[in-house]
Amino acid sequence: MQLKHLFTEDRAVSPVIGVILMVAITVILAAVIGTFVLGLGDQVSETAPQASFAFDYNGNGNLTITHESGEQIAANQVTVTGDINNSDQNWTSYGGSDPISAGGSAVVNSTGAQFADGDTVRVVWTSESGSSSSTLQKWTYNG
Repeated sequence: MQLKHLFTEDRAVSPVIGVILMVAITVILAAVIGTFVLGLGDQVSETAPQASFAFDYNGNGNLTITHESGEQIAANQVTVTGDINNSDQNWTSYGGSDPISAGGSAVVNSTGAQFADGDTVRVVWTSESGSSSSTLQKWTYNG
């Protein structure tokens, strides 16, 4: 046996590395394609924004909702619901600006002359696809 010939022989190295690389690429492609086929890729980007809203009630049926801090949000993705006139309208329907950023506000009116005990107003975010929604902030009147 020639020892020098043994160390310089490299014919079998190339096919083995090639097979390992082919298997690795196949596994990675299968994982990526599987993620999007099952719809997991879309859900990752549809998380609710982190935002804080303040509520200021003037006692005459007008409730001012102000975006205090957090992410900027597209106004067409935010609705205001609850015991108010024209419930389930988007942010701009109540005089808010688009996009909703810190300091932006909207004014909603109670269904009656004033809010009653237990009346609730919610700021709700809905994803672009409409597949998920989340309540960003909730206000309840406690006379």
